[in-house]
Amino acid sequence: MLTGKDKRTLKAMATHLPSVVQIGKDGLSDPVIDSTRAVLTARELIKIHVLNNADLDIKDVTADLADMLGAETVQTIGHYGVLFKKKKEKSKFDFIKA
Repeated sequence: MLTGKDKRTLKAMATHLPSVVQIGKDGLSDPVIDSTRAVLTARELIKIHVLNNADLDIKDVTADLADMLGAETVQTIGHYGVLFKKKKEKSKFDFIKA
């Protein structure tokens, strides 16, 4: 579980990240989930963008992805969401206690 301080730090780091996962009208299809899992494993902190043509709520999408992938939702704002999942070994985020 992330503390408030951890979330503030991760939010600040995520502002400069590009969105690496884009979710369109197909929603949370298997390819989207698989690519999100791969990117999250590699980067630990990712930004998700729900496109305008998708009739999905960003809070629901980030919550569902977080549940499926064992990650934590850091932030949802506008059409963007930020997910975090710390690696067990060789993490760049060793200062996070999660």
